[in-house]
Amino acid sequence: MVAAPSTPPPVVEVNNLRIRYGKEVALQLDELSVVPNEIFGIIGPAGSGRTSFLKAVNRMDLFDRSMDVEGSIRFRGRDVRTWKNVYSLRRRIGVVFPLPVGLPLSVYDNVALAPRLSGVRAKSELNDIVERCLRRAALWDEVKDRLSSLGSLLSGGQQQRLTIARGLSQDPDLLMLDEFSIAVDPVTTMRIEDVLKELKQELTIILVTNLVQQARRLADRTAFFLGGRCIEIGATDAIFSGEVKDRRTTDYILGRFG
Repeated sequence: MVAAPSTPPPVVEVNNLRIRYGKEVALQLDELSVVPNEIFGIIGPAGSGRTSFLKAVNRMDLFDRSMDVEGSIRFRGRDVRTWKNVYSLRRRIGVVFPLPVGLPLSVYDNVALAPRLSGVRAKSELNDIVERCLRRAALWDEVKDRLSSLGSLLSGGQQQRLTIARGLSQDPDLLMLDEFSIAVDPVTTMRIEDVLKELKQELTIILVTNLVQQARRLADRTAFFLGGRCIEIGATDAIFSGEVKDRRTTDYILGRFG
């Protein structure tokens, strides 16, 4: 008798999460898990708690005294609040924000910064990391001859891909993207989407997006957040074909509100 294949443990597992800013509850999330090598999409209108969720996973609440997080968020089986060295946690979780934030450094140094901070000193090793990450972000061919130029001089779409390359330079297990295409033209958006499809073979991705069709194209599973709650989670194909538990999910997907 052949044993059934075991299910790999979740990369992210959430239980009884409550996020508050002062007295205002931003998100109540009873249960959620993200499995290895999937693109997990999160859709929902502004103010639904999606960005707060990403911040809590990466312990960004440490930067905001008004942000209070209760409950359990486990990354690779370990509660993120038990990590004494939060920087070691963040090295394993890359984050890409809505607007590209290029460091005031050259293209090369933008990507090499995190490896250097981790102790990589050999020029040959740094060169390999920079090229590999820029290739993975579909940017190498466009910048290989101007690596010493300021990253801030790149176009908006190139800067966003540079941000992705920088996030990949720490070799993360998890990459979280928050509205990555908000300031990127449609052609570059599709190029980045192709990159994400390839990256899924190597790591796990959480994708927050206002573009419901982007979630449909990319996500293996999709969660719908509304009013600080997770209304439902399901296979993306099922949700977009109308197999939903809550009519509000379909209403949002069809653009009836939000």
